[in-house]
Amino acid sequence: MMRAWLLPTLFVLCGAFLATVRAFNGSPGAAAALLAVFVLLAGVNSPLIFPKSVGAEEAQRRSAVDARPVVFWRPGCVYCLRLRIRLGRSARRLHWVDIWRDPAGAAVVRAANDGNETVPTVVVAGRPHTNPDPRWVREQLSRSA
Repeated sequence: MMRAWLLPTLFVLCGAFLATVRAFNGSPGAAAALLAVFVLLAGVNSPLIFPKSVGAEEAQRRSAVDARPVVFWRPGCVYCLRLRIRLGRSARRLHWVDIWRDPAGAAVVRAANDGNETVPTVVVAGRPHTNPDPRWVREQLSRSA
């Protein structure tokens, strides 16, 4: 859990430090803008932007019932963020597994990617797909509905 918040925390701390330096140098407006940018970066790289994660076993069980894809992701992953943003509201219909919070999820990803924790890995009908195109994922989701 702590690892998921490491990058956002670093963004906030660095932004606060740089904003403080700017403020002491007589640029309070630039300091506020700089801090806002770093807080935005922290928010985008935090687990908050993603739908609530479930465990790998629970996600696979749910997927067997409703045939929706399972997305294995981790905070700070640019490709996971791209997938999440491009899916828009439909991302909430997928089953999301944070591999940093769930060791079983990390094991599924390693098994699918020759021992590497390459994310996003999307499992559709039991078959893993590494870093698929968001349009393809949206199509798979519409087929399951």
